[in-house]
Amino acid sequence: MMALLMGLQSISPKELQQQLLTHAVAVVDVNSRQSWNQAHVPGARHADPNQFVAADLPADKNALLVFYCSNPMCRKAPIAARRAKALGYANVKVLSAGIRGWQSQGLPTEKFSP
Repeated sequence: MMALLMGLQSISPKELQQQLLTHAVAVVDVNSRQSWNQAHVPGARHADPNQFVAADLPADKNALLVFYCSNPMCRKAPIAARRAKALGYANVKVLSAGIRGWQSQGLPTEKFSP
């Protein structure tokens, strides 16, 4: 069941986990770099929600693209998702639970280690 968040499709942590196991998904963390370094969805790339460009995203504009920030009250992911749609991406969703919701469901995270 798809819920709409500020006119955007949302995806639950469990749904995203299933997609990651079975499909190619581009996941973008728009939290601070410090937050991304500490814990992010496995394979997620980091981006500034207001400054990324199409070159920062997959070449395939029909690829599933999921943005998230910290929690359901955070607005950075919806801002970034709308920006991606404006760049021509067709399959854009928001993990509205954010990284906190992902972690609260006991799902795995990665850390950045230079």
